[in-house]
Amino acid sequence: MTLPPERLERFARHIVLPEIGGAGQAALASAKVVLIGVGGIGSPALQYLAGAGIGSLVLIDDDTVDVTNLQRQTIFREHEVTRGKADLAAAWVREFDAHLDVRWISDRITSDNAGQLIEGADLVLDGCDNFATRLAVSDACVAAGIPLLSAAVGRFQGQVGAFAGHLPDQACYRCYVGDAFDADDCDTCAEDGMLGAMAGWTATFAALQAIRVLLAPVGGLGDPQWGKLHLLDGLAPSMRTLNLAKDPACRACSSGA
Repeated sequence: MTLPPERLERFARHIVLPEIGGAGQAALASAKVVLIGVGGIGSPALQYLAGAGIGSLVLIDDDTVDVTNLQRQTIFREHEVTRGKADLAAAWVREFDAHLDVRWISDRITSDNAGQLIEGADLVLDGCDNFATRLAVSDACVAAGIPLLSAAVGRFQGQVGAFAGHLPDQACYRCYVGDAFDADDCDTCAEDGMLGAMAGWTATFAALQAIRVLLAPVGGLGDPQWGKLHLLDGLAPSMRTLNLAKDPACRACSSGA
């Protein structure tokens, strides 16, 4: 893929980086990323994915904007309260960069439709807020052979993990959390609170990791870091990394299950 002159100028600060260059920027321009949720994780992540020139974006969210979202969901404005998030997020992308191909879906993603909704993606970035959806997305990614970045945040803590459970020796998200979380109930920021900037840190780190994964085929930023879970602590502040092993009994990604 050859970038036209005006695109070369727009991404000049990327292209001068030896780790990216013209080939890397072209790889980003030809990539398709499915973003699950455009809320606290998805809003800031979308801004940096679009800013990086990811050529095709699919935005999935069935929620509407609430006034309490504005503290951390950075693409929404006061007059947009009660409107659908996915539609608004797609409109933001089109206004930001008309060269990007963006599609929005306001359906709730489930185990029944996840495979269809992520079809053709080079990467799925999941920033949703419940385990049932995360596991449905993970299982669909394993079945389709699509890498998954999973990001979550609450209070002053965040986590970002890269999963490639379709590969023989790599863990999937279900290997990490197990089967006990196939339910919608989990802690919410309405109950526990969340520092808005913590959502931003987690989301932008997830965007960095997404770029890392997409550039891996052309050398880019090195190892895609499969099976590594990065834990972000906003109070310390600090970050530590855990290595996740494939569960030989995982019913999603292990042949022995």
